[in-house]
Amino acid sequence: MNVLFVDDEANVLSGLRRMLRSKRNSWNMDFVGSGAEALALMEQKKTDVIVTDMRMPSMNGAELLAHVLKTHPNTVRLVLSGQSEQEKILRSIGPAHQFMSKPCDPELLISTIDRACSLQNHLQDPSLRTIVNQVSFLPSLPGIYQRLVSELDSDKSSLEQIGEIISEDIAMTAKILQLVNSSFFGLAMHVTCPTHAVALLGINVIRPVVLLAGAISQCNVANIAGYSLSESISHCLRVATLAKEIADAEGLSAHAVEDSYIAGMMHDIGKLIFAVSLQDVFQQTIQEAKENRVPSWEVELQRLGTTHAEVGAYLLSLWGFPNTIVEAVAFHHRPGLAGHNQFSPVSAVHIANTLVEQASNPNHSLTRLQNYLQSINLESPQNKLDAWKKLLQIKLRASSNSM
Repeated sequence: MNVLFVDDEANVLSGLRRMLRSKRNSWNMDFVGSGAEALALMEQKKTDVIVTDMRMPSMNGAELLAHVLKTHPNTVRLVLSGQSEQEKILRSIGPAHQFMSKPCDPELLISTIDRACSLQNHLQDPSLRTIVNQVSFLPSLPGIYQRLVSELDSDKSSLEQIGEIISEDIAMTAKILQLVNSSFFGLAMHVTCPTHAVALLGINVIRPVVLLAGAISQCNVANIAGYSLSESISHCLRVATLAKEIADAEGLSAHAVEDSYIAGMMHDIGKLIFAVSLQDVFQQTIQEAKENRVPSWEVELQRLGTTHAEVGAYLLSLWGFPNTIVEAVAFHHRPGLAGHNQFSPVSAVHIANTLVEQASNPNHSLTRLQNYLQSINLESPQNKLDAWKKLLQIKLRASSNSM
């Protein structure tokens, strides 16, 4: 893999060379002192990962990554910069995939780059990789976005209220969690709650992110027959809530329970990518699935060689989400591929998604789910399945009565 480091301070580049000496046999590394040098080098040779500082003369890191996004979209784009440069970091939130702070722990830097390099193996189609690598923001519901802007502009704005609004939207939640969990903010814990993330980041960080998201993510997905952004978000929130309840009932750790919730919320984020970047193909898969009465993911697999599940997982992995969440998103239709023989967040999301789908379509088969429950040696699977179905019905009735 070819990795390019960009920093205008020679001593920083020297330190990186020493720090990464152990990777000389597995990475082909280049070190340059400016954005112009970086772009010139990238014209001459393929670059898999670029790691750039932010504060540089002539062309800063945000400007450099914006150029790379346009001209070399398959390159994974990482920021390594000082925490005093928060304003510049926020400018780069669109073109950058992940953010790390100086000084950076060598193991963290190596693992982040290794993971970025290994992503190439998870999505074989280069055209799909290009599409996902170019994703900066995904569309939010206009109503949610307007409520968020109004709350941010209010003299009585509340971080708790801002967090609650963000938690209603898949795209905004993904972006906020991507930012708060970057090593740039140096938090000792992994944050999975949008409200908690907003409280930690503060309004001064949230405001530019929201405004940038609004400027970048506006796109028309309303004309895709058979797909509704509003219904998709509602479905994901139901799956997330049920997945969390199931994970808790099965005795998973508090961390795994929260991961189940976030994975449930993000499980269809790949459909958002299709709706934005592959509208014609997405439309065709929806229509074909409806005509043949088969799940849309089966049609996607036949047409594209992959599904929205793997595409969404690729994006979340690119943005630095933990493997537990990435895995649950990737295998939420085919949990057996995860290779687990015990209950996990993959199980919770698969069960929740299947039951929510059946609640809206009684003809939706539970055969795959029942076979899966047998495969992980779940005690009294039919009794538990009945209990989970009753729990979902109670929640759906409560949701309907509150409207």
